[in-house]
Amino acid sequence: QVQLVESGGGLVQPGESLRLSCAASGNLVSISIYHTGWYRQALEKDRELVARMSGSCVGATHYDQSVEGRFTISRDDARKEVYLQMNDLNPEDTAFYYCYAGRLQFHYWGQGTQVNVSS
Repeated sequence: QVQLVESGGGLVQPGESLRLSCAASGNLVSISIYHTGWYRQALEKDRELVARMSGSCVGATHYDQSVEGRFTISRDDARKEVYLQMNDLNPEDTAFYYCYAGRLQFHYWGQGTQVNVSS
């Protein structure tokens, strides 16, 4: 079993930045072998993929078009943590953000962290 705990959410003004962190613990040797990602769910909307990183040494990344160039996903294998750097935030980024890790038939989700972008 793997546990994921997100942190770093909060209330910011448009144009500001936030960095979300996801700490993995439990029965995992290395976070690098897991496909990891960040999803978000806004009020009355479906959960959507924001960014993902492949489970490999290379760690290929993919971003939703709405965040391309503003958000960056990264990973610290030694700390077993995954990050989402979010720059130039706008009100459309307001949502609950969830961390995901998956490998083979195993899928894990964190409890989420709230991001509010408002002036």
